[in-house]
Amino acid sequence: MSMGGRGGGGGGPSFRGVDIEAQKKLNAEAPKITHLGRRVVSLFRPYLGRLTFTALLVVVGAGVAVIPPLIVQRIFDDALFPVDGSPPDVPLLWRLVAIMIALFLLSAALGVVQTWLTSTVGNRVTGDLRIRLFDHLQAMELAFFTRTKTGVIQSRLQNDVGGVSGVLTNTVTSILGNLVTVIASLVAMIIIDWRLTIIAVVLMPFLIIVQRRVGQVRARIAGETQESLSELTSITQETLSVSGILLSKAFNRQGTESGRYREENANQVRLQVRRAMSGQGFFAVVQVLMASVPAIIYLVSGYLVTGGVDTITAGTIVAFTTVQARLLMPLMGLMRVALDLQTSAALFARIFEYLDLVPAIRDAPDAIGAAEAPGPLGRIEFRDVVFRYPDAAPGTRPTLDGVSFVAEPGQHVAFVGPSGAGKTTILYLTPRLYEASGGVVMFAGADVRRLRHESIIDNVGIVSQETYLFHATIRENLRYAKPDATDAELEAACRAANIHHVISSFEHGYDTVVGERGYRLSGGEKQRIAIARVLLKDPPVLLLDEATSALDTVSERVVQEALDAAARGRTTLSIAHRLSTVIGADVIHVVEAGRIVESGRHSELIARGGLYSELAAEQLAASRILEAEEAQPLAGHPERRADRPPDDVRLVLDDASDARPWVPLGDEY
Repeated sequence: MSMGGRGGGGGGPSFRGVDIEAQKKLNAEAPKITHLGRRVVSLFRPYLGRLTFTALLVVVGAGVAVIPPLIVQRIFDDALFPVDGSPPDVPLLWRLVAIMIALFLLSAALGVVQTWLTSTVGNRVTGDLRIRLFDHLQAMELAFFTRTKTGVIQSRLQNDVGGVSGVLTNTVTSILGNLVTVIASLVAMIIIDWRLTIIAVVLMPFLIIVQRRVGQVRARIAGETQESLSELTSITQETLSVSGILLSKAFNRQGTESGRYREENANQVRLQVRRAMSGQGFFAVVQVLMASVPAIIYLVSGYLVTGGVDTITAGTIVAFTTVQARLLMPLMGLMRVALDLQTSAALFARIFEYLDLVPAIRDAPDAIGAAEAPGPLGRIEFRDVVFRYPDAAPGTRPTLDGVSFVAEPGQHVAFVGPSGAGKTTILYLTPRLYEASGGVVMFAGADVRRLRHESIIDNVGIVSQETYLFHATIRENLRYAKPDATDAELEAACRAANIHHVISSFEHGYDTVVGERGYRLSGGEKQRIAIARVLLKDPPVLLLDEATSALDTVSERVVQEALDAAARGRTTLSIAHRLSTVIGADVIHVVEAGRIVESGRHSELIARGGLYSELAAEQLAASRILEAEEAQPLAGHPERRADRPPDDVRLVLDDASDARPWVPLGDEY
């Protein structure tokens, strides 16, 4: 249950995610964003030809739809009840009925083709928007993801894009089709009788004004609904992941998590009901008014006829009310589309907000590849590097403050120091996962800002403390580093990482599914698979971020052997919690409060009696206590010897250039 991490500067101003207050303001103002419509329309540009053809079909279909009422007038006045009093004209009646049926068939066929075209275009535009948003998020810097909930990001991709899918699929054709139908119907009504037309449309301006007000309310509710969906997605992602469910069970907090979900779900239900009901009263009034128009027409026509003002035929009345009835659906459709557009404006604003984010780390226009840099690929240099997180409080010290060091090709450079000293930040600045606030990070003899970022990443391998494996087979996880790797290459990498024999012992071997985040494997097995994955990539630079700190002594020794094999011949920057893992490093830098305060080999640093020596003494004392506890009942355990130091302590002390005998418990170091 991640609440935000230090790496990105915290989890934002609200438990719901990041920038919630700003997001609420954006949602409220979304309908006022004038350029939003143009941006939405631009999404259809790749499909302009197909859209134009669809629009043509819509216009033809709308025109065809208003012809039958005009034929009805002829059926009444010319075929059934001729105004001159002659008998019904049956041949004419047959022709007019045949034309009406043909028009109905044509209209139905046009509707089927139109639906297919609009569905195809709309769903492709939705897919393009989703891919565009996903690709853009992939380009964002690491800090963005450390300060943003995964569930919030997932909600933007799924809920928000899904929320505008209907608008993208139906809006253009719905507006065009309904608009043409309304215009054609109004023209037909004027042709039939202009006086009755005035009566039929007198309330339209009032309805349009009310509709705008209703749309603003629905847009606000839509923004709140999507925010609630984001929170539901976040809760699901946090609590139902393997790590989340393990944590809730370990602390017996399932009831609390269920309560969180129930509370937000109740809020979501309430918002969905509000969203569904908003505007329903308005549409009910519109429907009643439009449905009442024929009755008013009958009444007015009666007065016109009985008053002798004019003669209105039965065909005129029937034709007019038929056209007017056909006006109801497209008019309601236009109003609903207008409301949908106002409602979806908040969703589009949320999507475009992410698309408008500018990655903090991007290539310079004249960036070159790492292979074109003037120095060897394995050379790394920091020159007075300063780093401060963007959202750090004013006046606080920077995370790194004037860090300088050089790692030559093939060297093992280690960083040790207290937690929070800035060690991991140094590692993440090396491949430019973060951008230095000051100073220069050099890679292969060039400023990393002058190199293409992908070319740096291609030459760096990272093994972190928290190994991430996909819910897939071991083979698929390994090939993430090299998709075209052969089985022989996979096996060679796993042998080098000291994991092949373990994989071979599984029933399905390399086709064993590891489970979410590799939970079907032990910590040491996951780490060695991660090392094999890096070996398969074969980078000249290796970054090890406390890769063994979470392992027991036995697993650590096995993994350390694999790491030593992986580091051979590569420039290696490593962070160590246990000093036993770095005593053989070419250079050890001691980091404290964002500065390198000591540098040298293990024996040199021990001899100086500084911070490194204090850290070594602390680990020694802790190991002695552990040894004493383990050795309490020596009887029955002849393999335990009080004069034999723990493995970690021997590794710390038994440096060839600083050989010291093991001092039994109780003597001074």
